Amino acid sequence: MSTLQSGRKASGSDLIVPAKPPRRALPPLTPKDFSAGGMLGSNFRIALEALWSNRVRSFLTTLGIFIGVAAVIAALTLTQGVSEAINNQIAGLGTNVINIIPGASNSRGAFGGGGGQSLTSSDVTALKKVDYVTNISPVISVSAQVVYGNQNWNTRVQGVSVNYQSIQNWNVVQGMWFSDNDEVGAKPVAIIGQTVVDNLFGATGDDPVGKTIRVRDQLFKVVGVLEAKGSNSDDVIFVPSSTALNRLKNSIYVDQIIVQVSSTDAIDPAQQEITAMLRERHHLLKGAANDFSLFNSQQLLQTAGQFTSMLTILLVGVAAISLTVGGIGIMNIMLVSVTERTREIGIRMSIGAQRKDIRNQFLIESLALSLLGGIIGLIIGLLIGLGVTHLANLPFVVSASSLIMPFAVSGSIGVIFGLYPAVRASKLDPIVALRSV
Repeated sequence: MSTLQSGRKASGSDLIVPAKPPRRALPPLTPKDFSAGGMLGSNFRIALEALWSNRVRSFLTTLGIFIGVAAVIAALTLTQGVSEAINNQIAGLGTNVINIIPGASNSRGAFGGGGGQSLTSSDVTALKKVDYVTNISPVISVSAQVVYGNQNWNTRVQGVSVNYQSIQNWNVVQGMWFSDNDEVGAKPVAIIGQTVVDNLFGATGDDPVGKTIRVRDQLFKVVGVLEAKGSNSDDVIFVPSSTALNRLKNSIYVDQIIVQVSSTDAIDPAQQEITAMLRERHHLLKGAANDFSLFNSQQLLQTAGQFTSMLTILLVGVAAISLTVGGIGIMNIMLVSVTERTREIGIRMSIGAQRKDIRNQFLIESLALSLLGGIIGLIIGLLIGLGVTHLANLPFVVSASSLIMPFAVSGSIGVIFGLYPAVRASKLDPIVALRSV
């Protein structure tokens, strides 16, 4: 500035440009670089750079891993959703409940019934005298077409007693449950579920309570609307059991008897007393098989748990095949990588890298490949599980094991299938490796 003010031009020799310091190719080493953590960090950085330089090949290598992990996560999500739905339905049967159906259970303990008709209304009356019994209700089930105006719907109609409401924990949101007088008089009254309401009264918007519907060739007056429980539970119509026997089934036999006992501890003694009473009433000889079966919610939960466990093992076993193929793919690519980088390995070993450093580098590369596949597989598996459970109208359940499992599985695959290539790389002779082209 002073030169310009004096009117004198600056010559080339007057302008001195300071020289820039030479740019280092590598950052200076520090003592921490030679520690275990520093060496591990360097190996991790080198491994990531090697994977990024061949990113297309690395991505294709992870295909087998994330397809397998996605299949496992989707299978777990599906089976957990099925298990949750079954548990919810069993819980909806009520607490401390014993179910009695006609027919003997098979040798494996399955409650299939199928042994003909053996339970009657008089059995229901007799079982009221059993110790520990607090509530009891027969169940008469029929399938029928229901008509209101121009709308019709095929649904299930169940004849039950007044006590059924408390046993099964049903709430009435409109109107009321039928009374003892309705049961005694076999009156044509009905309580309908939300699915039936939507299909019969949704188009017109009429208030169902007080309206008359036709079930088969019988007219019924709607006296109540049930609170929605979800799933298929809402597709039902309840009528008095006497009405169902007289008007819809024309039979003395009931399809099921539901007994509620005072506590969970009372289930076993109550079942023994019920069994003894029914055998006596049905005139069964000593040693003869029962013509009825008893089961409770705990037995159902156990059976459902066994079923979902078997299904999970089957689906995960199929997905494990894909994971094994993915692991073999990682091993193959790592062996190719060792061959391609033989000269690099020789250079590193000649300037002081130990064999464990070479081994760790390739192990980290294999581990990074498999973990990347695990993360992608986790995301895809959760999305597939969400879609499948939504389409199947099942609850979407994600457990902690579902989130931890992909990292444990993919990490194990990375170590197992990457160990051989890593050890092979670490055992190379540095002189021979330097001679390779």
